[in-house]
Amino acid sequence: MSKKLWGGRFKKEIDKQFEEFSKSISYDYKLAEYDIFHSFIHVRALQKSGIISKKEAKQLVMALWEIKVAVSQKKFTPDLTAEDIHTDIQNRMAKKVGKLAAKLHTLRSRNDQIVFDEKWFCQAQAVVFKKLLYTVIASLEGFAGRNSGQFLVGYTHTQRAQVVLLGDYAGAFIQMFSRDSERLDNFLNSLWIYIGSGALAGSAISRESYDAALKEFLHELESKFKHTKTAIVKNSLDNVSDRDFIIEFLSIISITQMHLSRLAEDFILYSTREFSFLDLPEEFCTGSSLMPHKKNPDFLEIMRGSTGKIYGNLTAILTTMKGLPMTYNRDMQFDKEPLFSSVEILKEELAILARFIDALKIKKENINKALEDESIYATEIAEYLVMRGVAFSDAHELVGKIIRYAEDNKVKIKNMSDGVLKKFHPSLDIKKIKAIMTPEYAVSSKKSIARSAKKP
Repeated sequence: MSKKLWGGRFKKEIDKQFEEFSKSISYDYKLAEYDIFHSFIHVRALQKSGIISKKEAKQLVMALWEIKVAVSQKKFTPDLTAEDIHTDIQNRMAKKVGKLAAKLHTLRSRNDQIVFDEKWFCQAQAVVFKKLLYTVIASLEGFAGRNSGQFLVGYTHTQRAQVVLLGDYAGAFIQMFSRDSERLDNFLNSLWIYIGSGALAGSAISRESYDAALKEFLHELESKFKHTKTAIVKNSLDNVSDRDFIIEFLSIISITQMHLSRLAEDFILYSTREFSFLDLPEEFCTGSSLMPHKKNPDFLEIMRGSTGKIYGNLTAILTTMKGLPMTYNRDMQFDKEPLFSSVEILKEELAILARFIDALKIKKENINKALEDESIYATEIAEYLVMRGVAFSDAHELVGKIIRYAEDNKVKIKNMSDGVLKKFHPSLDIKKIKAIMTPEYAVSSKKSIARSAKKP
C-alpha cells in the first residue's frame, strides 16, 4: 500500500471503500510532468533558503530528473495504490533517495501543487491547440485553392439565398478557427503560474529564494515553454481556490467545438444525395451492417456528437465551483476529468479533420446545376434596378412579382420576351437579364470585398 502524505493525527485506518472512492491517481497522473516541474523549483527554493544543502538538492534533482525522463519517454506507469500523483512521485522519490525524500515536501502543500500543475497543463495544451488549428486552417486554404474560382450556392435559413465563392465559404471557417487561435493567444498571455501559496496562507520560504529558483528553472526551459509566465504568488488564498483558468480554457474549447460542429453539419448536409455537393473521403466514413450501399459520415457525426460532452464538461466545472467557500475544497478534485476529457477530444478532432479536408472533393456538376436556379439571382436584379434610380423597396417588390410570374406560368425568367420584361420595368430586357443571372456577375457585383471574378 502506498504511503500517504498525511495521517499523523488519525487513530483509525481509513475506510477502504472510501479510500478507493476518493483517489484521483487514475486520471491526475497526466499531470506528472508538471508536478515534477513544481518539485524542481521547490527544491531550488529550499536550497536557497538554507533548509537543505547543495548536496541534498542535487540528489533530489537527479532523482526527479529520472522520473521526468520516464514520463517523457512514456515509460511512467502510475501506481494506482497511491492517493494522487503528488503522493505517487513522493513515494518514487523515497525509493530512489531514501529518507532524504522526506525533505522534498517541506513547506509546501498539494493545494499549491495542483493549481500549478493544472495551469501548466492548460498552457501546454493551448500551445498544442494553436498548432493543430493552424494545420486545419492550412487544409481549408488548400481546399479553397484546389477549387479556386468555383462558385457555390449560399444559404440562409437553409434556403437558397445568393451565389458565393467556394473560397469564401471555406474562408468563413478559416475566420472562425482564426478567432479561436486568437482566443488561445489571449489565454496564454493572461495565464500566470504561481508558486508559494502553501496550503492557503503562503510559505515560510522567502520570496527571494522562490524568485531565484524560478529564474534558474525557467532559463533551463526557455526554448520549450516560451509562453510560460511564472511568478511568486500574489494572493495565496485566491491562488489555491482559483479554477477560473480551467473555466476560461474550457470556454475556448467549447467555442472551437461549436465551430467544428457547424462545419460537420454543413459537410454532412452537403454530402447527402439531396445536395450531393461534396464527396467525403472514404477513409473517414463507415458502412452499414445491413445496407450494402451506405457510406456514412461517421467522423463528422462523432465530431458533431462530441459537442454535447464538451459543453457538459464546461457546465460540470461551473456547477462544481459555483458555491464553494474559500479556499480549497475537495470538490475541486472533479475539475480534472472534464478538463482532460475536453482536451483529448479536441486534439483528436483537429488532428483528424486536417487530413479529412485534405481528401475532401467537390462535385462540380451538381453544384453548377444548383447554380442554374434563377431565384438566387433575384437580389442582383433588384440591385441592377436600384442602380438605375428605382427605390429599393419598389425594386424588391417588382422582382418578387417577376419571380411569382415565372412560377405561375412555369417559365424561366431567361426565356421571357423583352415585351414581358418591360411590363415590369422599362430598364429590363432579355440581354440584360441573361448578363445579370450568372454566378460571375452575382459575385463581381459585390463591391464591399475584393473579388477576382470579373463582371461580364
